[in-house]
Amino acid sequence: MTMNIWWIWMILAAVFIVGEIFTAAFFLLWFGVGAAVAGVLALLGVGFGWQLGVFIVVSLVLFAASRKLAERVTKKQPPGIGADRFIGEPCIVLEKIDNDKNSGRVRMGREEWRAESDTDEVLPEGTKVVVTRISGTHLVVTKAGQTSLSGEGE
Repeated sequence: MTMNIWWIWMILAAVFIVGEIFTAAFFLLWFGVGAAVAGVLALLGVGFGWQLGVFIVVSLVLFAASRKLAERVTKKQPPGIGADRFIGEPCIVLEKIDNDKNSGRVRMGREEWRAESDTDEVLPEGTKVVVTRISGTHLVVTKAGQTSLSGEGE
């Protein structure tokens, strides 16, 4: 009942690689590659100790290299990416903005957003406003032409 160890390595590699599909961190992929390399070594008749050592070294080296690459690529987000791109954009009030009643909707382009007033001023329907910041899923707006000095309370 001797099962070839290379099968076990290849099954392990497949499990890691398929598991990577369900994660977003590029974590399991490198262990799958390491297991595949160890499986090839087992197929070539290399001893189990070497297989295990190569599995660990290959997996860790690839993991460390991917982390350095990821840090370099995602270190700083350039301006105008994500929700920050909405700051300074003009909007029109669709539903009266009243912070006390937690009500208010604006249209920016073709999208509708919940909104609140940056100055706690009630802004009636039809008012032209500008986005000053983002607070969770709300746009914080002020009347067009006004400058907001607010920034606290985020």
